[in-house]
Amino acid sequence: MIFAFTAVPGPQEWQPILLAESVRQWGGALANSDILALYPQAMGTLTAETTAKLKALAVEIMPFAGELPTLRFPFAAKVLAAAQAEEAAAQATQTGGQLVWLDRDSLLIQEPQPLLLDEATQLGYRPVDHTLIGSRYEQPPDPFWQLLYARCGVAATQLWPMMTSVDEVQIRPYFNAGMLVVRPESGLLRSWRDDFLRLYQEPDFAPFYAQDGLYRIFMHQAVLAGVILRELEAASCVQLPHLVNYPLHMHAQYPAARRPATMNELISGRYDTFFDDANWAKGFPMQEPLASWLRQNIGQYLTV
Repeated sequence: MIFAFTAVPGPQEWQPILLAESVRQWGGALANSDILALYPQAMGTLTAETTAKLKALAVEIMPFAGELPTLRFPFAAKVLAAAQAEEAAAQATQTGGQLVWLDRDSLLIQEPQPLLLDEATQLGYRPVDHTLIGSRYEQPPDPFWQLLYARCGVAATQLWPMMTSVDEVQIRPYFNAGMLVVRPESGLLRSWRDDFLRLYQEPDFAPFYAQDGLYRIFMHQAVLAGVILRELEAASCVQLPHLVNYPLHMHAQYPAARRPATMNELISGRYDTFFDDANWAKGFPMQEPLASWLRQNIGQYLTV
């Protein structure tokens, strides 16, 4: 298994360090897995301090290409980095290996055995948390999704129902781009990059960007849905447990029946704005030894 994520030069360089530390600390039997941190070459380099800390954690630091105008489009850097990570992983592993693609503001909290795919599975995913621009299953696809499906070559027969994790709405497949487990040899993430670069500036999508900024923000995720639906059968995709990629910043909104009692129950989480609150430690109960580890590590970067 290979873990990969971006490391963007700037004030949040601590995030990939913390993520790598969490893999090494809490990964259990997978703690010594290869880790890739990819930075956008056009945006400069990581600081010497960040580079040294990542290397001390045995993280391979790798540049990825992309023009600045493209990198400035919302989440385009994520798409380009994911493709580069997949290509590197395909060269480094034998057929049947796995790549775990993560948002850099993620944390591993316990051994991620549920991320290990069986031989018949090509993709492990989580659904989106909220519907937002998603396509509700009980309604016909709106003009945006009709266009997206047409441009990606998705037929109506390739759609199936999926439930959002926080607002619990049944939608057509719309995958959370912040956590994906793929087979590197499949080329899925490289297809995502190719389709995104082909489509994001297409004039027919411009009216949707103007209508609602969310279309621009989530264009990368919509294209991901189109690529997955076109290239994979539903039977080869598995929905990962809700304790994977759990949104720490949405803990209070999470459906009560599935809300974990303590953070220790999670396999992995994404924190987003969770640590922005000085009282973050009171927002989600946690037990030792995780509590001390998190306070110590977050304390290096943020006021606690």
